[in-house]
Amino acid sequence: MRQNAHVDSVRTATDFRVTDLVAYFAGRWELDRKIVDSAGSGLAVFTGIAGFTLDDDVLVYQERGTLVMGEHRGPATRVLHFRVRGPGLADVHFDHGGFFHDLDLRHGRWSVRHPCCDDLYLGEFVIHGPDAWWQVWTVTGPAKSYTSTTAFRRMSVEDEA
Repeated sequence: MRQNAHVDSVRTATDFRVTDLVAYFAGRWELDRKIVDSAGSGLAVFTGIAGFTLDDDVLVYQERGTLVMGEHRGPATRVLHFRVRGPGLADVHFDHGGFFHDLDLRHGRWSVRHPCCDDLYLGEFVIHGPDAWWQVWTVTGPAKSYTSTTAFRRMSVEDEA
């Protein structure tokens, strides 16, 4: 597979619209993340499970899995809070409460910018249907230069057994 195959897949057209974030994201998702440097060389791979749970009007996103980066192989986790603010709309916050980015999936695709010190995170979310979505972050700046592409696939009852 070409290095940019994940990125090319993310940029394909989508006509799947999300008007109910809670219903769409509910449940558990397998995730496969590839992180490559600006030349396309692999830096890391993360595989795991992500889940969304509703806590009042907040969708709590929790991922856990295994990160392989060079010789390192170990567990990794992440928690984000999707504060739903309308049909297909949310504000995404870090676990510590700080604002990360807005999200609008009413048209099945959303692009965001998140400055972090002198680095810039450019994100793209693409909904591919009821059971698949992608997320790509391209990070540039003096401290970081990489692209992180994550594919999500809804887990079936058989997957969870």
